[in-house]
Amino acid sequence: MGFILSVIFGFAPMLVFALLVYWLDRFEKEPRHLLGGAFVWGAVVAAGFAFFINTLLGTGIFILTGSELIAQQTTGSVIAPLIEEILKGMAVLIVFYFYRKEFDSVLDGIVYAGITALGFAATENTYYIYNYGFLESGYPGLFTLVFIRVILVGWQHPFYTAFFGIGLALARLSSDWLKRLFFPITGLIASILLHSIHNTIPALIPGVAGIVVGTVFDWTGWIGLSIFILYVIYHEKKLIQSELMEEVQLGIITLEQYLKSFSIIARLKALVKHLGKPSFRTISHFYQLCAELAHKKHQFQRMGDEGGNLKIIAQLRSELAELSQMIR
Repeated sequence: MGFILSVIFGFAPMLVFALLVYWLDRFEKEPRHLLGGAFVWGAVVAAGFAFFINTLLGTGIFILTGSELIAQQTTGSVIAPLIEEILKGMAVLIVFYFYRKEFDSVLDGIVYAGITALGFAATENTYYIYNYGFLESGYPGLFTLVFIRVILVGWQHPFYTAFFGIGLALARLSSDWLKRLFFPITGLIASILLHSIHNTIPALIPGVAGIVVGTVFDWTGWIGLSIFILYVIYHEKKLIQSELMEEVQLGIITLEQYLKSFSIIARLKALVKHLGKPSFRTISHFYQLCAELAHKKHQFQRMGDEGGNLKIIAQLRSELAELSQMIR
């Protein structure tokens, strides 16, 4: 029963967190099969290989130094941050290269990185809750670890990996090849460094003081990233507002549809009004295409016809014109 509860409390909160990350992407939802694949990558591939490599390298350091303390601290402060952020980042990199048309904004980078990291956290939480909670102290230990892993440090992995996602997104929107290298590398370094600081704090400041300092460090970072995400959402709203006015002038969409395209509340009202009706999917798809078109037009302005942007813009306009007539 202890193992089953560990799996439930390891995965269920992270799935709820993943739904929250998905919900944050208000204007242009990412394909659910890609997000599901990212979560599975984090939970199975990244977590599995990280455990194997961390253990192997940690054992090697112990053999070389003969010190368990040095092996543990080196693994926690150096090896684990490096290996885990690279393995998590690989899922985001795969989407970046092979599903490039779905990688349109900074928010997309955060979403893919966050979902992958939450999959990783789910497996890691299960391991910690069962091995260091239930097996060592029974059910009191289990619930203590649940509190620590979910409440105190629940968002740690998405926070770290988000910086690599942001770096890839900035590279995606840059035509300068130096910036295309600089942004992802800088993002990965930031992910590894922040992860390392979190893991090092307990060794530098033992006891309750270390927990307090670590918690303040984590929550300060999470709040800062949350504010940045709100700014990114606002910026995406302004981008849609700016880019789609031309579609009104061309008669592709109506003024009313245009006003709803960048208003979260208006879109929600429209969807709620058609909830349970066949038109619900049509309206949802229509406003999804509005956001996609705005991003592709923005990319064309910055990148030119990279990736066939003109053809994609023409296809999106054609589909929007057809759907616009259906939902008036």
